[in-house]
Amino acid sequence: MPPIHSTSAEARALAEHAHCSNDEHPSAQPRSIRALTRTIPARCYENPAWKGLLYLGRDLSLYALAVGLLLASSSLPSLLAGWTLASLAIAGLFVIGHDAAHGSLFKSGRLNYLAGQLAMLPSLHPSSVWAYGHNRVHHAFPGCEGLDFVWHPLTQADYARLSPMRKLRHRVDWSFLGAGTYYVREIWWNRLMRMPPPPRMASPFVRDRLAVVAFFVAMSSAAVGFGWEQTGTFAGAAWTWARVLLVPWLVWNVLIGWAVYIQHISPEMPWRTRRRWRKYSGQVETTCNFRMPRWLNFFWHNIFVHVPHHVDPRIPFYNLPRAAEALNDADGDVSESRPYNFAEYIASTRHCKLYDFEREAWTDYDGRPS
Repeated sequence: MPPIHSTSAEARALAEHAHCSNDEHPSAQPRSIRALTRTIPARCYENPAWKGLLYLGRDLSLYALAVGLLLASSSLPSLLAGWTLASLAIAGLFVIGHDAAHGSLFKSGRLNYLAGQLAMLPSLHPSSVWAYGHNRVHHAFPGCEGLDFVWHPLTQADYARLSPMRKLRHRVDWSFLGAGTYYVREIWWNRLMRMPPPPRMASPFVRDRLAVVAFFVAMSSAAVGFGWEQTGTFAGAAWTWARVLLVPWLVWNVLIGWAVYIQHISPEMPWRTRRRWRKYSGQVETTCNFRMPRWLNFFWHNIFVHVPHHVDPRIPFYNLPRAAEALNDADGDVSESRPYNFAEYIASTRHCKLYDFEREAWTDYDGRPS
């Protein structure tokens, strides 16, 4: 798997931002992110507090409803309905927390922090740790070799150096079944819970990780206590905990792993070396816009309208479609949307195994272009 870059490496990467952010690409017409953002209407940045609080309250209520359903019954229909609703409610809350981490949900920084951490608790994400890696690294250098850590591809030489077990793990992670295993290990555990904090971020990292642990302990204690009260057995208590907390969280990890993958990995989306990476192409070529079914977008809050989010993450999620229209009016090849087809995910996981940074092409495990 791609190495978990140290904090000091990230700091050096940020120091190189002036070099990596040069918007002029030798093979492309000069363009800039700044020019693109000027085409986005001011109304796309409006974020009244009532709207953010309304969405937060709605998704918290949906999550509470799912927990109540899973506590009330363990029949198969109730379990399937409860697990589906709970995992999607966690997704909705995560997007709200994600916007708050960008500072786009509210004008108040304090309200962004409080709402963001609250919204991210069901996904067990410490908000300040998430914001550090997501905002300062992924959004600063999407698709840049050695810097962007989200679904970072290996080269054929990297793969050849892996042990047999790690090769097997890579094949699972980069298959259509691997989104959840990759996200839990590489993003949640290695990046959010295990990564040492930079010195100036030590206090927020510890504080927010403790908040996640406290939430997990409190919810676990309540679920186990309820299960014991209902069944009087250790097995009953453990099953209550698993169906209420564990299964929805595991399903959520599969969903978010899939979501991040389709936003940034496909045969058409390039990765580039630091020497070739440019800010403009990095922000507009390494992601895309998908039109999702309305019932799914109800929970995912336009997160698949992803190009305008990378052009300017200050846009709140409910204004992303309007921003995408403005970008299309300004430059139609920047923010085109297309209906999502799950077959695309299957095709991408079949073709995108390793990456040749010199040819800027995805390859199979033998180095053949996909």
